[in-house]
Parts: sequence; C-alpha cells; structure tokens
Amino acid sequence: MTNESTGGVPAVTPQVQQLAEYIAGAARRPLPAEVQEKTKHHVLDTLAAMISGTKLLPGRRAIAYARSRGGVDEATVAGTKILTTVENAALANGMLAHSDETDDSHAASQTHPGCGIVSAALAMAERERRGGTAFLRAVALGYDVGTRFTMCLNAYEFREEGHSTHSFGPTFGAAAAAGSLVRVDARQARHLITYAGQQASGVGSWGADLEHIEKAFDFGGMPARNGVTAASFLKQGFTATDDIFQGPRNFLMAYGTPSRPADVNELARDLGSTYEIMRTNIKRWSVGSPIQAPLDSLLELIREHGVKADDVVRCEVRVSPASATTVDNRLMPDICMQHMCAVMLIDGIVTFESSHDEPRMHDARVLDVRGRIDLVRDEELQKVFPSRQGIVTLTLKDGRELRHHTRAVRGTDENAMTRAEVDEKCFHLMAPILGKRRARTLCDTVWSLEKVKDLRELRPLLG
Repeated sequence: MTNESTGGVPAVTPQVQQLAEYIAGAARRPLPAEVQEKTKHHVLDTLAAMISGTKLLPGRRAIAYARSRGGVDEATVAGTKILTTVENAALANGMLAHSDETDDSHAASQTHPGCGIVSAALAMAERERRGGTAFLRAVALGYDVGTRFTMCLNAYEFREEGHSTHSFGPTFGAAAAAGSLVRVDARQARHLITYAGQQASGVGSWGADLEHIEKAFDFGGMPARNGVTAASFLKQGFTATDDIFQGPRNFLMAYGTPSRPADVNELARDLGSTYEIMRTNIKRWSVGSPIQAPLDSLLELIREHGVKADDVVRCEVRVSPASATTVDNRLMPDICMQHMCAVMLIDGIVTFESSHDEPRMHDARVLDVRGRIDLVRDEELQKVFPSRQGIVTLTLKDGRELRHHTRAVRGTDENAMTRAEVDEKCFHLMAPILGKRRARTLCDTVWSLEKVKDLRELRPLLG
C-alpha cells in the first residue's frame, strides 16, 4: 500500500487508501462462491421490489418524474418502456425499490442497501455495457462500502441524533458500485469518496411521511442518483480532494462528535474477508422490519396449534421500544403492527396484496381482531437490538395461553432464506405485473447472471 503526499498536503489516510484500492480492484477480484450466490439473492430481491413498486404511489410518482425528464437513452426504468439518463433511471429505480417495505436491510449500519446500490449499479452497468460478473462484483462492493460508512459513525447514535443513516451510507455504496463499473483507479476512487461525501445528507424526519414518497426518495432514489452522479463526474475527468478525512473541516470533524467520535478504522475493517452482503437481511414478509419477527411467531402458532382468529381473546406482541415506535398504529397497512397481525390471524398468512390493501384497514372484522392486539414495548428486547426479536402470546377462548419467541427472523443471516424461498417470494411479487412467463425468465436469468454479457439483455425482461 502506498500513501501519497504532495507539497504540504498530509499523506492520505491509510484506511482511505486501502478502501480506494479495494474499490479500484473490485472489477478484477472474483467473489467467493457463497458471496456471489448471496449477491444474486439481493439483486433478484431488489429487482422484484422495483417491479412490485410500479403499482404503488411512490413508484408511480417516480415513473412520472422520469418520463417527464427525458434525456439520453442510457438506462431502463424498471417496469416501463422508459429509457433515460443514468441519474434519472437510478433515482426512479431506487424509489421503485423502496416503494414498499419488501427490500433488504442491514441492521448494523441501519441502512437498506439494495434499493440504492442495486439501482445505481444497474443503471451504470447498462450505460457502460458491462456483463453480469462485473455487475455482481460491483453490487457486493457497494454493500461493503456503504455499510462501513455509517458503521464508522456509530450508526445507532448517528441516527438518534437525527441523521438519516438510510440516506447516508447507501450514497457511498452506490458511488462505489457505479465507480467500479466505470473502472476508476485508486486515486479516482478517493475522489469518488469525496464526491459521495459532499452529497451525503438526510435527516430522520422521513418518519412523518404518510405517503412513503419522500421515504422512497430518501432511502433509494437519492443515494442511487448521488452515487451514479459521483461516478459520472470521475468518468468525465473531474478531480477532487484526495482525502476527505484529512485537513481542516474534514469528514471526521463534520460528522463525528466528542461523545461519538468517528472511527476511520471501520472503513477498512476486514475488507475482502468480511462481506457485508452476507450480513444483510432479506425480508420474508412485505412489511416493515419490526413486524417481521411477530409475523414469524404468529405463523408458527397458527400452523402448530391450528389457531383461528375467532379463537383468540387477546394477542400480546412484544418488541423493543425502538421497533415499536415506528409501527404502532400507523396509517399505512404494511407498517402497522396491529393491522398486519390481525390480517395474519384472519388469513393465516400475509401476502403482498394483503399488506397493501388500505381499504381493509377499515374492514369491520379486521378492526374487531385488531382491537384484541396489544403492542408492548419490552425493555429486555431493547437489550438485544439491533436483533429484531419478537414475542407473541395468544390467550385463547378455551383458556390456553400459547407463546412463541422469534429470536432470528427468517431472512436474517442467522436464519437465512434459501434460494428457493427467495425465488418464490420474488416470482410472486413480479408475476402479477410482468406475467408468469416473463417473471420466471427474469428469475432464471438472475440465477445465472454471470453468463450475461451485457446488462442491456435484461431490458426486455424488466421493461
């Protein structure tokens, strides 16, 4: 590893240099087999989120925006015939991918990596006519980089201070993925980090967004657009500060505090041996993350004991206070704990359709069952956060009390979904929109993505 020093400028921070070299070498560095497989899981999961998002309000607004902007035909807006600039395509696809609550999440960094990173990589791979192998390596790289940037700031405290980790980290991840696809060298990679840092922003006020439109932009659209913008600058010969972590008014000073100092070592920690995509969760249910564990528990009780909604006198749901805050009696079905548990009890399952059926929130039977559900903020479960555990206790009319504690949500790295389970989820998300044949072909194509020579081959399947 070589540090550079010019004139009176300090040598580049070793960790930044190591990260820059990692970004620059990603296109030539084979992924371990299990990492490549897991990357395919997240690519398919994000593409399915994009396609399903075309029917939801945030997705419809993103599509209308992209259609209104025009621009050079560089990349596809998923689920449409629109070809537009990489920036517009990345923004629209990022919003599509987070129109719903079905996209992936990374607990330690407090980010949803896929909606921003996969969207940026897809747009840039199309523009640069890169193949499936380069695309997969770029995506895995993006997860490595983006997650480390919020972890270096102590993601949980950073978020509690009001910053939007979900906007911040994925900007760096999207930039790294797009930068790999335009083949930046190590010095350009440092400049890429600088331009990502200058664009990284976001405040946690998105929690008050009732229609999910701003949230889709904050989590997916903005980071994806920022990332491809940074990479496009470098492709056009832009230069920048060699090290955003050095000198007066630097990144560490701007985003660290005396009580929460930024840890630059986190940026290079275990690069090439710990792949953060392996620690990223795929959601089994198309609902907010805090609702995943209770639904897992409810399903186990329903199937093991044959429970019906009419059997239940009371349903107590215990989650951490941090989890409960975001899902307590919300106005949108897929982020309302009480509503989704009522739906699970009545239907015996939760589907994409049922988790987005807003009129059903006013259905008399659903409201009756919902009235028997108590959401409890459990301080003991806060102690295991960010593990999103849940405990469900059912009191039945016959006097029985049934309890299930989900310690590892299905789809987390401790309880990972299989290829077949991911395939089933994604096929059922896409088939109503693409048709069964095209959805099946798209799934099969992603599972053999390393054979694709040019990502534009996906256009007929995505459009």
